Amino acid sequence: MASAKPKKKNPRLASGRKRVRQDVKINAANTSLRSKYRTAVKNVEKAVLAGDKTKATELFAKAQSIVDTVADKGIFHKNKAARDKSRLSAKVKALALAAPAQATA
Repeated sequence: MASAKPKKKNPRLASGRKRVRQDVKINAANTSLRSKYRTAVKNVEKAVLAGDKTKATELFAKAQSIVDTVADKGIFHKNKAARDKSRLSAKVKALALAAPAQATA
């Protein structure tokens, strides 16, 4: 059986070789930021599920800056970032509204 991916050829031109070196660095940076983004969103969602209002709002504030950074760098589309922030914000607000109702009940 042949391998799934065809073997990549090394570029001959110096500019092509430099581009490959740059791509490796950029790919590593983008992967790291993408991971940071997903972790931040996941942490906020975990705090919301746990019902921890203070932790959720604190994590949401940190997540917002990470989401904005990733959108500015073009790793995710700005509309996706805005959508994710909006959904997280709605979850945190719902938690904040649900907490006083539980305290009175």
